[in-house]
Amino acid sequence: MFPASVFRLDNGLTFIHQEIPTTPVVVADVWVRAGATLEPEPWFGMAHFLEHMIFKGTATLPPGMFDHNIENRGGVSNAATSHDYAHYSLTTAAPYLKDTLPHLGELLLNAAIPDDEFIRERDVVLEEIRSCEDDSDWIGFQSLIQSVYQHHPYGRSVLGTQKELMQQSPEAMRCFHRTHYQPENMTVVIVGGIGEQPAWELVNRSFVDFAERAKCPQSKKVVEPAIKGIRRQEISLPRIEQARLIMAWLVPGVEELRTAYGIDLLSVLLAEGRTSRLVRDLREDLQLVQGICSNFSLQRESSLFTITAWLEPENLEQVESLICAHLEDLQTIEISEQELTRTRRLLCNDYSFSTETPNQLTGLYGYYNTIAQAEVAVTYPQQVQSFNPQELQHLAKQYLSLQDYAVTVLKPC
Repeated sequence: MFPASVFRLDNGLTFIHQEIPTTPVVVADVWVRAGATLEPEPWFGMAHFLEHMIFKGTATLPPGMFDHNIENRGGVSNAATSHDYAHYSLTTAAPYLKDTLPHLGELLLNAAIPDDEFIRERDVVLEEIRSCEDDSDWIGFQSLIQSVYQHHPYGRSVLGTQKELMQQSPEAMRCFHRTHYQPENMTVVIVGGIGEQPAWELVNRSFVDFAERAKCPQSKKVVEPAIKGIRRQEISLPRIEQARLIMAWLVPGVEELRTAYGIDLLSVLLAEGRTSRLVRDLREDLQLVQGICSNFSLQRESSLFTITAWLEPENLEQVESLICAHLEDLQTIEISEQELTRTRRLLCNDYSFSTETPNQLTGLYGYYNTIAQAEVAVTYPQQVQSFNPQELQHLAKQYLSLQDYAVTVLKPC
C-alpha cells in the first residue's frame, strides 16, 4: 500500500503528502518535467541554465531574498537538473514552511529571468562546464554516453557547451520556462511534521498563479537504436595515474520497469560488496584491478547499465575479457539460490535505508511521479523478491550481450 496521499489540483498539478508526526522537520520537493530531453536545438543546456536563473527573482521577489529567508530560519534549499527533470527542494522546521514555500512557488511560477542577471549567471555556468572538463571521470563518462546514445538527448551533457550557452538569450529562456513550468508538468511533494490539510492549503495558495503559457519549439523525439557490435574508444589524459575501463549496455527504461529492476539485481550480484563476482575475482583473488563497480541508472526512456574498473593499463585487455567471461557465466550457468538470496537482501536493505528520512521520501515519490507514477516507488522490494534464477538468466542473455556493447578506455599519457 502506498503510504502517502496523492492529489491532483484543479489546474493539473500533482500534490503528494505524507505526515511523519515524530519529526519537527518538513521537506518540500518540487519536480518538473523540464529536463534536457525537452531542449530543442540549438537550446542545449537551457534546462540546467534555467535552474540557476529560477533563483534570480521575480517582479515581486528580489534576487537572493528566497535564500535569505530560508537561511535565516535555519533551512536548506537545493536544486538539480537531469535529462528527465528539474528538481527544487527546501528543508525547514515545520512552522516555517508557510513562510518559505510560497516564495519557492513564486520563483518557479513567475521567474523574471532578468537580462543583467542572465549575463552574470551565464559566467557561473560556463565555469561549471570548464570545471567538469578538467575532471577525468566526467570526461570518460561523457565520452561513453555520447558513444552509447548517438542520436538521443541522453548522449548530451546536461550542462551544454560553451558555444551553445553563448548563443542563448533571456527571451528564449523565458519561452522555455513558460512552456514547461506549467502545472501538468509539476509535482509538489511534502513529507514531515505537517498535517495533510495545512499542507494542502499551503500548496493551493503557492502554486496557482502560473505564468502565461508559451509555446517554444519542440525537441525531436528520438528512439535510440540498439548497439550493434562493440563501440570502442580510447582517450589519453595527462592528469590520471591509473587507467579506467568503462563498459556499457542499453537497457529498458520505465516502460519495462520489471525488466529494469531485474538488471539492477544483476548489477548488485556482479559487483556489490567483497563477495560479489567481479569484486571477489578481479580485485580480491587476481588483484588485477584496484576497484570495480557496476551501476544501473534508471531513466524514463532508456536506461544504462555500466561496469567500471580502475586498473593498470597493461591489464585492460585481460580485465575486459574476464568481465565478458563473467557475463557469459550469468547467461549459461543458473544463479544459485544462496547467491540470489544474498543479492535480494542487499537490494531490499538498501531500499529500506534509503526511505527513512523525509528528504529521502520526497525524492523517491517525486522522482517516480516524474518519470512514471509515484505509487510504483514502493513496489520495488516486492518486485526484487519475485525474481527467480531462470528469469535473471534470460535477462542477462537478452540485454548483456558479449558482442554488442560500448567501451571507453581512459589511459594516462
